[in-house]
Amino acid sequence: MRRITLFDAVIMVGGLTLLLLGAYLAGPALAAARGDGTQGTFTAVRAECFEHHPGKQLCTWLGDFRSDDGKVLRKGMTLYDSEQDLLTVGRTVHAFDTGRPDRVYGEGGSREWVTVVILIVLGAGLVARPLLFRRRSRGTARQPVPSGDAA
Repeated sequence: MRRITLFDAVIMVGGLTLLLLGAYLAGPALAAARGDGTQGTFTAVRAECFEHHPGKQLCTWLGDFRSDDGKVLRKGMTLYDSEQDLLTVGRTVHAFDTGRPDRVYGEGGSREWVTVVILIVLGAGLVARPLLFRRRSRGTARQPVPSGDAA
């Protein structure tokens, strides 16, 4: 029977970390995909941009979220929206808040759930890998070959 090596243990801990991260992110990611949360508006205050590659900048808008009922005001939020290229300072768009500490979502929601599924599948695979390899190696043990001197 093959023992779990230190390498296997490190791989399993890495897989468990990915599983836990995926589980932690699953709730907000599913809420963002469904459009669940506090409905309201996002007002663009400023853009943070960086050069993705020469000649191409990627920008993220920061601003203020206000719920439709006026009870919630969250300043300094990041807008996750596929159409944020159309924003300008002071423009207000529909958004919703899933409770994430730093982000609200535009009307189109999010496909973050895809990343969560990848994390969970990869994590499960890394946790299971040493155990599956161990089981497979047990079943393929070689039988001793009889010698031809049996006379």
